[in-house]
Amino acid sequence: VLAPQPDRVAIVTGSTDGIGYSTAKHLARLGMHVIIAGNNAGKAQDVVRQIQEETLNDKVEFLYCDLASLKSIQQFVQKFKKKKIPLHVLVNNAGVMMVPQRKTRDGFEEHFGLNYLGHFLLTNLLLDTMKESGSPGRSARVLTVSSATHYIGELNMDDLQGSRCYSPHSAYAQSKLALVLFTYHLQRLLAAQGSPVTANVVDPGVVNTDLYRHVFWGTRLMKKLFGWWLFKTPDEGAWTSVYAAVTPDLEGIGGRYLYNEKETKSLAVTYDLDLQRELWARSCQMTGITDVT
Repeated sequence: VLAPQPDRVAIVTGSTDGIGYSTAKHLARLGMHVIIAGNNAGKAQDVVRQIQEETLNDKVEFLYCDLASLKSIQQFVQKFKKKKIPLHVLVNNAGVMMVPQRKTRDGFEEHFGLNYLGHFLLTNLLLDTMKESGSPGRSARVLTVSSATHYIGELNMDDLQGSRCYSPHSAYAQSKLALVLFTYHLQRLLAAQGSPVTANVVDPGVVNTDLYRHVFWGTRLMKKLFGWWLFKTPDEGAWTSVYAAVTPDLEGIGGRYLYNEKETKSLAVTYDLDLQRELWARSCQMTGITDVT
């Protein structure tokens, strides 16, 4: 049983359906002020109402944020900061999976641009607020949702956009691998600064969500036939994110890869400090932010 969190504020990206929706709902049920960040304004209003009714918590709201647009992310952060409220939990959950080759507004391959780079920028722009909101013994927490797909991922620093030979599977796996590298480097920076903010990776497992709509039809058929026992429900998939957001067991602890509420090892290459630094520096260039490392 997780303790009530009535004084805490959370942002959850991609929370109008799937794991993100379940994560937002569970955090709201614990009494948190939850901000749903997404790009489907029409659907979001229904989702906000639904969560408010289900949890009896009226501190649930929607703020528009298109993670495929660097400008939209900057505008979202400006709107959030105008509210003059703290931020204790950021759940980087949104994503696309195995979509056909296409580009974001800024010309990045969509998996890399939305799943990874959008969250890289969002996190960096919100860090100052999180540092002010965290305190010794009650850290603010950045949770980034990756997946077991990262274990087969490769980071091609010479072709991060997959322009030479595009594969939706490889592009998705690379984006999830990049998120792990990013989180570990972020945690090292935060720890070096003595900051009251931690960063961890969450692996929800294989979850039955709409992300699979672009996947090979055979996989979709398997999902329909066997989904009830092969796949977790969104509620089950969200549980590790919710646990990592509030459990006292992770107070002050970061740089972990969490699966089923337990720490496990990520792919060996994710612990490569030089690769972490190289990806971070390149990401700073791509998003136009200052590299503080």
